[in-house]
Amino acid sequence: MNTSVTIDIMETWNEQTIKEFRKTLLNWYDKEGRVHLPWRVNHDPYRVLVSEIMLQQTRVDTVIPYFDRFMTSLPTVGDLAIAPEDVVLKLWEGLGYYSRARNLQKAAQFVVNELHGQWPESSDDLQSLPGVGPYTAAAIASISFNEVVPAVDGNQYRVFSRLLKIDADIADAKSRKIFYDIIAPIVDPERPGDFNQAIMDLGSSYMTTKNPDSLYSPVREFNAAFRDGVEDQYPVKTKKQRPVKQLFMASVFEKDGKLLFEKRPDNGLLAGFWTFPLTQIESMESITGQQLNIKPVTHIFTHRRWEIWLVKQETAMLNDNQQYFSSDEWSALSLPKVQHKLLEKLYDTES
Repeated sequence: MNTSVTIDIMETWNEQTIKEFRKTLLNWYDKEGRVHLPWRVNHDPYRVLVSEIMLQQTRVDTVIPYFDRFMTSLPTVGDLAIAPEDVVLKLWEGLGYYSRARNLQKAAQFVVNELHGQWPESSDDLQSLPGVGPYTAAAIASISFNEVVPAVDGNQYRVFSRLLKIDADIADAKSRKIFYDIIAPIVDPERPGDFNQAIMDLGSSYMTTKNPDSLYSPVREFNAAFRDGVEDQYPVKTKKQRPVKQLFMASVFEKDGKLLFEKRPDNGLLAGFWTFPLTQIESMESITGQQLNIKPVTHIFTHRRWEIWLVKQETAMLNDNQQYFSSDEWSALSLPKVQHKLLEKLYDTES
C-alpha cells in the first residue's frame, strides 16, 4: 500500500457525485440517525464538548448514563468550572483515562475565566482550550457553530478510506492531513454538523470495523472498496506495539477494620488518585509479605500492561500521602478502575 497518498477528490468524485453523496447520506441520517442521543438534543457547545471527551476510547452505550449523570450534576460550563475536582472525578469514575476529566474541567475554567463565558466558534480557536484537539474542535465547531469542517476521527478514516480506496496508513499521524484535505470539499456546507454526525453513525452501523453490512448500506453505490471486493483491506493500519508488561506489588494493610490507601503523585499514571500502596517489582521473587492471589490483577493502559499481586503486610510506617479509610470512607472516594479490581480481588480472596 502507498503511504504517501495524495488524492484530488474532484478527480475521483465530480461535483455532481459529491452533491448526490451528501443528499443520500443526510436523507438516511434524517430517517435513521441516532438523534435520540442525549447530547444531540441541542447544539450547546458545552454538551458537545462533554460528550466528545467522554466518547474518546469509550463506547456510546457506556457513555450515555455517565453523560446524563454528569449533566444533571453539572448542567452548565460555569457549574463545571467551579466544581471541586473530587466531585468531577467521582462523576467520571469508571470511564477511565481520568486526565480527560481534568482537562475537561480546565477547558471549562478557561471558557469561564479567560474568555468570560464566550466560546470560540472556529475549530482553530477551539484548540486553545485545554485537552481539545483537532477532532473535538472540529466536532464542536461544525455542530454548534456550523463551521464547514470535517471532524476527522476513526469513523471518518474508516468510512472514507473505503468509499475512495484511500491507501494512507491511518496509524501515521501525517495521514490526518491527507484525509482532511480529501474530506473537506465533501462536507455539506449547509449542514456540516449533521454531516459529521451522519458519518459517525454510518461508521458505527453499516461500515463497522468488522463485519460491515455494506450490501445494505445507504451509501453502497459510492463505496469503491466494496464494489471492488477489497473492503477488508481498508482502512490501512499498521499494527500497534504490544503494551509493555510491568509487575507490581499492592500492599494490603488493615487496622481496626480500615484499609490503608496511598494518594498517587500529581503526575504520571493514576495521578492524584487513592490506591493501595503500589511498588513496582522485577519478579515474583521480589514479593515480601503474604501473597493473597495466585493470578495477578491485570490492567492495561495504552502502552503498558500492569500485573499486580496483592500482598498482606503486618505494619505500616505512614507517610504524608497515606491514610486508613473505612469501607464507607473509601466508597465515597473517586477510585481508579484498577483499584476497584484490586478491592474486588481482595474480597474474593477473603470470602
